[in-house]
Amino acid sequence: MIGKLTGFIAATHTPFLANGELNLSVIEKQAAHLEATGVSGVFICGTTGECHSLTLQERMDLAERWSAVRRGTNLKLIVHVGANCLTESRQLAAHAQSLDVDAIAAISPSYFKPKSLQALIECSAEVAAASPALPFYFYDIPSMTGVNFPMSDYLEKAAVRIPNLAGVKFSNPDLMEYQKCLHLANSKFDMPWGTDEYILSALAVGAIGGVGSSYNLAAPIYRRLLSAFQRVDLKSAQAEQYRSVQIIDLMIQHGYLAASKFAMNQLGIDLGGVRLPLTNLEETQKRSLQLSLQTLGFYDWIAL
Repeated sequence: MIGKLTGFIAATHTPFLANGELNLSVIEKQAAHLEATGVSGVFICGTTGECHSLTLQERMDLAERWSAVRRGTNLKLIVHVGANCLTESRQLAAHAQSLDVDAIAAISPSYFKPKSLQALIECSAEVAAASPALPFYFYDIPSMTGVNFPMSDYLEKAAVRIPNLAGVKFSNPDLMEYQKCLHLANSKFDMPWGTDEYILSALAVGAIGGVGSSYNLAAPIYRRLLSAFQRVDLKSAQAEQYRSVQIIDLMIQHGYLAASKFAMNQLGIDLGGVRLPLTNLEETQKRSLQLSLQTLGFYDWIAL
């Protein structure tokens, strides 16, 4: 087991070439950027990685490349293996176990949704059993899946069914439920926080780590936030959190994933665009976003 995840883990973008194919060659540069900015790990093939727009083979190719690249770094590697097809999830989980990987995670199937907590646990158990040597995290993101059960109930019941259950990637702003999970079973479970714009609130109630997309491009902001929080400088921590909010809000206005990939491209990490059904920024949108980032002070905020 890897122990509990600490620090900021980037939910990475999947890099594409201009023709829409995977660009595996840029992952080494992507990893170097993340390590240089103080990120402690990567969570690949998740929401930010456009997992549902990738083929099974592409997801395995990404896992293999990240596994190879991260050997020369201090980055932890968590592979998201969730899919609507449990057979594919099991294949991805088994494949991850054959690599140099620290943990796996999986969202709930979301087209045919589990109608009960027990059905969700059975889905998780099937995936986790395909990779018994790796810690398993359930990835709770009800805003995307439409599956919303109390995670404290999930953990309590799933722990009996899933021997390698490590915890939950909690991409859910419900801080009351989050606290219940944190204190369950003498704080046994790992609960990486997954909503970047609320990370200060999560730290205040006991979070020790986070997994999020904006850590790709703005990790220095979050490192300063954490440092201020640890030295009980609440005013400075609040200022850094509001910078995070302004950046995320700006990205949402332009289409979050396309905008955040554009911002990464501006930082010299050419990740290409997004795949349909997401849409890329038009040239006028790119110019508008770049000007807005400059006006906001983004490039100064992330300077190392």
